[in-house]
Amino acid sequence: MAGSGSPKVGVLALQGDFREHAAVLRSLGADVTLVRRPEELEAVDGLVIPGGESSVMDKLSRAFGLAEPLKEAIGAGLPVYGTCAGLIMLADSIVDGIRGQQSLGGLDVAVRRNAFGSQGDSFETDLDIPALGGHPLHAVFIRAPIVESVGARATSLAALTDGRVVAVEQGNLLGTSFHPEVTGDTRFHEYFLDKVRAA
Repeated sequence: MAGSGSPKVGVLALQGDFREHAAVLRSLGADVTLVRRPEELEAVDGLVIPGGESSVMDKLSRAFGLAEPLKEAIGAGLPVYGTCAGLIMLADSIVDGIRGQQSLGGLDVAVRRNAFGSQGDSFETDLDIPALGGHPLHAVFIRAPIVESVGARATSLAALTDGRVVAVEQGNLLGTSFHPEVTGDTRFHEYFLDKVRAA
């Protein structure tokens, strides 16, 4: 395990925009590993699950023998940050999953996939996120999920003006509906790295 030096952070690299997350984390001084096998997961102090297609990610994680080790790591307290599809993967419940779709669980939330419609319904907005301090965060939503309900163990970090929750936290777990890796605002990744160092 890493000491006080560069945190060793994995990015789940089965599918999706893992390269963008890896680039942001490296720019913040993290030692980044692309995780595709259980032994790579064992070597990291934190993990980012990127955006992509949650049902494909679910199938690939099982095919690569990663699903159970991921669940065990989450249960053991590994800091994990899921964005978009990654949030769906961390949710305890998927409201509208395809037949047979499973999540890793850990976050006490229910999530709806593609809550905003198709790729053409992607949008951007500014969010006030008190936990991050400072100015509003510009958020990009691409075929994004929404947090339908937040359980007792989880906390909402941000919501749209209509009250729909788009960022949540629970202990070492963090999830956002949007894609902070594409905006140049690194505060969510920094917030996550603080969790990794604290763990």
